[in-house]
Amino acid sequence: MISCNRFWQGLALLLVLPACTPYLHQHMLATQPARLGAEVGANAHWRTLPLPKTRSVVAVYKFRDQTGQYKPQENGSSFSTAVTQGGTTILLRALEESGWFEPIERENLGNLLNERKIIRSTREEYAAQTGKKQPPLAPLLFAGIILEGGIVSYDSNILTGGAGLRYFGAGASGQYRQDRVTVYLRAISTNSGKIFKTVYTSKTILSQQVDASLFRFVDFQRLLETETGFTYNEPSEMAVKEAIEKAVVALIYEGFSERLWAPRDSTEYTGPGMQNYLYEKSANLGVDVLGRDLKLRRTAVAVGGSASVQRYEGDYGTGLRRPGGELNLRVQVNPATSILANVGRGQLAAGPNGALFNQTFNYAETGLLYRLLPYDRLTPYALAGGGITTRAPTFASSSGLLPHVVFGVGAELLLKPKFGISAGIDNHYFLTDQLDQVKAGRYNDNYWSGRIGAVFYLGKTAETKAYEKANPQPAQEAPKSVKKSKK
Repeated sequence: MISCNRFWQGLALLLVLPACTPYLHQHMLATQPARLGAEVGANAHWRTLPLPKTRSVVAVYKFRDQTGQYKPQENGSSFSTAVTQGGTTILLRALEESGWFEPIERENLGNLLNERKIIRSTREEYAAQTGKKQPPLAPLLFAGIILEGGIVSYDSNILTGGAGLRYFGAGASGQYRQDRVTVYLRAISTNSGKIFKTVYTSKTILSQQVDASLFRFVDFQRLLETETGFTYNEPSEMAVKEAIEKAVVALIYEGFSERLWAPRDSTEYTGPGMQNYLYEKSANLGVDVLGRDLKLRRTAVAVGGSASVQRYEGDYGTGLRRPGGELNLRVQVNPATSILANVGRGQLAAGPNGALFNQTFNYAETGLLYRLLPYDRLTPYALAGGGITTRAPTFASSSGLLPHVVFGVGAELLLKPKFGISAGIDNHYFLTDQLDQVKAGRYNDNYWSGRIGAVFYLGKTAETKAYEKANPQPAQEAPKSVKKSKK
């Protein structure tokens, strides 16, 4: 029988733990008051913009969702749209906040015209009754430029993933998903109908889930089970707002070249804001659809070294772990493939304290190394090649040369533009069974190596060389504000 004290303690625990969960975000019995809308860093866009010489009157008739896409659901169907239908309202506020435009009402023009009719009719009746002539209603503003466009795509699940671990009834896991919204914006002349400029921007929308649980017997007939977690979904409306505001900023700078509008200070045509935009636009040419930078990070020639732990597999049975070292030279054939040349030295041993077999070897080899993600800082790689091995102290040992093949996998991480670290595992398989000078069994002698090393890249990337060839002057550094924002 469970004692009354333990029963009430367990019941209190079950009641308290769920109650604590919402309290991490807000009190479980209190609601949040209304607040001003979140700006999500938009003020930073407007603060860095140069001041306009005059505000341009622009009209926006509609800027809406053109995707027609509904919210994705795991089960069932939803008739709720994936993105907001109020794109026009968001754009009008962005135009106003930028300080460069004087937006005028065109989305609900019928309502405005009806109200003006009511005003005229009321004034006429008042003038007829009192005999006092009323002033005419001010004419409507007209726009020299119409802004058109819309939300043209909403891509779901462009990137998904997760990880988890569970051991002895306890575990945790996490999942994430990326969506993306794309916005197009164009400026049209009301005088000629010419399209001056078209810009487009995109914004990713992140959703992630983290949870942890415990399921375990703590005593005989005593089961402990608990779980916790949270899910975060970035609001799609805020993502649309950021994409539209970025499009307005891009349109302002693009309008400089077309002289659609002018800054108050003429030096701003080539000022820091314009330079930052041009740098971002140029850098964007080397970014893929997932936002990865595809510039050539690694130079054509690299040297390095590694330390390893080697384990012998041969005729003497299970081997021992012994140290080794290696020097490397790599020459790129293309961004993904390099020719490698290695020289190394290591020990192999078997038996208690190396009593059965204990020998130091030197080797030299060449082959190919293939990087799976050659443009990324972190890339897996695979290598394959062949070489010769000889017993120490020289390669001209009287025991002869032992040919071998090598294959391995690993990963390399660039910590700095010309310095990286690598970790991997490889196998040296000998083409003869004479490494340990004993010939037995079906397979030849071999050994495994687990290694950690450093890589130093020499010279300049092909991209930098091409730029300097086309532009003899030294390459300009990124503007300071861009560098700070990237940090």
